Amino acid sequence: MENRDKLNRLFDLRPAGIILQSSWLKQQGYSHDLQQRYKKSKWLLPIGAGAYIRAGDKASVEGAIYALQQQSNLSIHPGARTAFYLEPSVKELVLFGSPKEKLPAWFSKHDWGVKIDYHPTSFLDPHPGMINREVSGLNLAVSGPARALMECIYLAPHHQDLMECYELMEGLNDLQPEEVEALLENCRSVKVKRLFAYMADKACHEWFEEIYGTNIELGNGKRNIVRNGIYVNEYRITVPKELGRLVE
Repeated sequence: MENRDKLNRLFDLRPAGIILQSSWLKQQGYSHDLQQRYKKSKWLLPIGAGAYIRAGDKASVEGAIYALQQQSNLSIHPGARTAFYLEPSVKELVLFGSPKEKLPAWFSKHDWGVKIDYHPTSFLDPHPGMINREVSGLNLAVSGPARALMECIYLAPHHQDLMECYELMEGLNDLQPEEVEALLENCRSVKVKRLFAYMADKACHEWFEEIYGTNIELGNGKRNIVRNGIYVNEYRITVPKELGRLVE
């Protein structure tokens, strides 16, 4: 009777489609032996070492990210351009996390039908600028617009086109100055801060005018972002010619 109740509780778990990690199941009272019995009876279907999907559910990358966030308490999240275009049909999933957070083997070895591009970094703390967003019926923590753009800039110019970064910046008309200022103060990358401020200035956003000249530390020295670009003296960066300002 107890095992039947546990099996019922297992299938009553919501939301549907989430990956169930063996370590988390054990914490919920499902011993290793019981998991193996469920596996043998095909109530639990393995998708990799230490991870299952319930019979009748379909493994999805969204369900896998949900498991990392909710079961393992990891800060791994969809970020950069993925946060702007996050939908089931996306072909590449850009993930960010903290330096000590690794994708478990069951995640990295499974074929999710999408390219996974993971970047563990400490240029921003895990929580500032994050939002909750429903994706395929799952509530995931993803980067908000300001943080996502900073992550795009962090990847530029080698893994992200700077002109696309600027095009994204042009669409961010409704950012809250307090949120942006807090993110810039939290940011540890001088390159990201200078490029973000430069693009916001170039886009003539009103929210940037409210924080321009505040105590945001932009570091010392010059930053050559690209070769053979245009040097912007105000922000001490070299940017692509198509992004550079016109010299009067």
